[in-house]
Amino acid sequence: MLKACHKGILLAALVLFSAGAAAATPAFKLCWSIYAGWMPWDYAQQSGIIKKWADKYHIDIQFVQVNDYIESVNQYTAGGFDGCTMTNMDALTLPASGGVDSTALIVGDYSNGNDGILTKSADSVAALKGQPVNLVELSVSHYLLARALETAGLSEKDIKVVNTADADLVSAFTTPDVKTIVTWNPLLAEAQKQPGAKTLFTSAQIPGEILDLLVVNTATLKKHPELGKALTGAWFETLKAMQGDSETAKAARTQMGEAAGTTLAGFEAQLAATHLFTKPQLALAFTQSPQLKTTMQKVAEFSFSHGLLGDAAPSADVVGIETPAGVWGDSQNIKLRFSDEFVRLAADNQL
Repeated sequence: MLKACHKGILLAALVLFSAGAAAATPAFKLCWSIYAGWMPWDYAQQSGIIKKWADKYHIDIQFVQVNDYIESVNQYTAGGFDGCTMTNMDALTLPASGGVDSTALIVGDYSNGNDGILTKSADSVAALKGQPVNLVELSVSHYLLARALETAGLSEKDIKVVNTADADLVSAFTTPDVKTIVTWNPLLAEAQKQPGAKTLFTSAQIPGEILDLLVVNTATLKKHPELGKALTGAWFETLKAMQGDSETAKAARTQMGEAAGTTLAGFEAQLAATHLFTKPQLALAFTQSPQLKTTMQKVAEFSFSHGLLGDAAPSADVVGIETPAGVWGDSQNIKLRFSDEFVRLAADNQL
């Protein structure tokens, strides 16, 4: 009777210990939205790659799809998620300028033709002078237009920006009144089918400037470096799985395409305009390059000139941006960090 009692106590203690250990497992939620360069995250979760790496580091990671991209970034900024997929410009203008110290854990790719200017009325960017241009105001499309005008010796004062919702851009381009639009894929590919449509300028002409990132809360990452290791390991394993002509790779890309609402062919067309850093060594070299710091200065200056750094921002350098090549902006107010720590571990095969 006594032995049975002891066994019962021991069993209860083991159950309580197991429950306590399970409850102590750090859990993290990250958000993503549909875009060619971010579809690998969904595949990584659906295929079990995320779980594999999370288990390795004794944590739990969940990716949550948010259909509205800007809403996903806003939810991250408000503290609803530990991390989120976003562009470099939005990382600066939303969480960082809002005071949320954020780290670009992974620079996944840059737009290499996924964003573009389409027209039915001009034969060059310079010929846009005096014309209206429809786009999503204050988005990366707006930044692309500003950079294109700069290459032609023009500024935004020389054209008229017409703010148009992304859902309305393609249909607007079919009307006689709308002659020039700026948008991104898959909308860009759809609009290019219009008779007389001509592509004047794409993100391929400003390589490395429109970046697609996985951003994680800096305080969370410092407290839990295992999160950075697991996410980085999962990312590059996924990219490796989707490369090449094997049936496995094609199946991975097919699944990503279908999740994005397109076919394998449609998804591969979007990937062709996306410069994925397919190996950690490539991502590391880009993250460490001086170009990244220069690009973020351009992005900060554009954002300041359009009031995206907040009404109280006194100058473009109000937010400090840390890169491996140095800091641009206020070194006493660093709120956006491009880290090479975890990608370097991946490049050295130390994850």
